[in-house]
Amino acid sequence: MPSLDGRVAIVSGAAKGIGAETAKALAGEGAIVVITDRLAAEGEAAAAAIRESGNAAHFMPHDVTSEADWTRVVDDTVSRFGGLHILVNNAGVFVEQAIETMSLDQWRWLSSVNLDGVFLGTKHGIRAMKAACPADGPAGSIINLSSVAGIVGSPMSSAYSMSKGGVRSFTKSIALECAHLGYNIRVNSVHPGIIETDMMGQVAEKFKNMSDGGDYDAAWEALTKLQPIGRKGRAEEIARGIVFLASNESSLMTGAELVLDGGLTAR
Repeated sequence: MPSLDGRVAIVSGAAKGIGAETAKALAGEGAIVVITDRLAAEGEAAAAAIRESGNAAHFMPHDVTSEADWTRVVDDTVSRFGGLHILVNNAGVFVEQAIETMSLDQWRWLSSVNLDGVFLGTKHGIRAMKAACPADGPAGSIINLSSVAGIVGSPMSSAYSMSKGGVRSFTKSIALECAHLGYNIRVNSVHPGIIETDMMGQVAEKFKNMSDGGDYDAAWEALTKLQPIGRKGRAEEIARGIVFLASNESSLMTGAELVLDGGLTAR
C-alpha cells in the first residue's frame, strides 16, 4: 500500500461524496488532511470522523471561486502543518439545462466553480508545493477531478461537459508547465463514471425520461447500464485511485488521465 506518512493534503469539496471518501483514504495512509467546503457542519463532521478513527484531519470553510479564500486556506495549511504536498481539486457542481434555455448566469456560475476553482487551487497549490517538494524528495501531486463527461459528450449538460473537458486539457498543460519549469510537482486528472453520489443523483433525475413512467430507480438502472461492468461505482473506489496518484507509487505519471468508469468510455 502507498504510504503518505507526514504528507499534507488539501481536498476541496470534501464534506461528502467523493471528496469525503478521498479525505478519509488519504488520512488512512498517513496524510494530514485539510478538508475544505462551503458546507461547514458537514465538513466539520467529516474531519471529526477521521480524527475519531485515529488519523489527522482539519476543516476549513472555503469558497473555491474566491482567490482570497484560496490564499487563506493554503497559507493557513502551510502555517499549521509545515507545507503542502497534495492537492485534490474535487469541488464541483452540475447543471442540467438545454443550451437554448441556459442562462448566461447559469453558465458562468458552473464555470466559476468547476473551472475557476481548479485554476485558483492549482495556482496557489503550486506556490506552496515549490517550497515543500524539493527535487531530491517525493514529488508534489495535484489531482484534478474531471469526469467521463470531459471525454465524451452528454446531452442536456453541455456546460458541465465543457467544464470537465476544460479541466482535462488544463491538467495536461499545467503538468507540462511544471516539468518545463523544473518543479517537482506532478499533475493528473481523474475521470469518474457513474458513481453513487448526490451529484449523480441529479444526473439520475435527468435520466427519468429514459425510463418507463419517469421512475427514479429505473433511471438509476438506465444509468448503470451505460457501464459495461454492470454496476454503479462507489466513491471509495475513486478515492483509492486518487490515493495512488497522490503517492510515489505513481511517480512516472504526470499529465495523465485516470479513467474509473467501469468501461463506459471503452465502447
